[in-house]
Amino acid sequence: MIFTAFFKTLGQIGEPRFRRVFFRGVGLTLALLVAAMFAVQGLVSWATPETIVLPFIGEVAGLGILAGVGAFFATFVLSVFLMVPVCSAVTSLFLDEIAQAVEDRHYAHLPKARRVPLSEALTDSLLFLGQLIVANLLAFGLYLLLPFAAPFIFWLMNGFLLGREYFTMAAIRRVGRAEAQVLRRENLGVIWLAGIFVAVPLSIPLLNLFIPILGAATFTHIYHRIR
Repeated sequence: MIFTAFFKTLGQIGEPRFRRVFFRGVGLTLALLVAAMFAVQGLVSWATPETIVLPFIGEVAGLGILAGVGAFFATFVLSVFLMVPVCSAVTSLFLDEIAQAVEDRHYAHLPKARRVPLSEALTDSLLFLGQLIVANLLAFGLYLLLPFAAPFIFWLMNGFLLGREYFTMAAIRRVGRAEAQVLRRENLGVIWLAGIFVAVPLSIPLLNLFIPILGAATFTHIYHRIR
């Protein structure tokens, strides 16, 4: 079921709606990260005094500029690590369009699904982003303790989070949140395994930016097979 769902998704990946969601998600993510870099630089420069007086040295000038530049590059390095989770969260705002594209092609006999309100999608996206960041920060200690097991810990943890998020997103359009959670609990093994399958490309730069779209489409198929 998982392989069938994944290969059906690959067969549809070039469709205009898929490309539109991908470029929209990546573009907004880049804009947010660049805005964050300049905002942090400006805030640090404003909060840092231009000159200080040090014992035995005297007056030292230009600290505001130096601190701002340092903050800019520190934020840039951090944004490299945040690119994937932020892109996942931002793109998830538009994943209803991906699910609808899958259903239009493969499940056209079904009635039109409920459209998730923007406020609900935004709340879910922010919660998902927070979970991804917190879970991966907590797992960093395990990576240091068990370096040889780090890839498997990464795939297991992110597979669980991705599977839960994308299955819920696919199911909630059809049966609502309460029944989506029941279905998720009843089929946890399949959903987790499919999530691991989707999480493996997270380790591959650039390809990992397609994960939200691959996940949303794949789990739309899996939801319909489970139902």
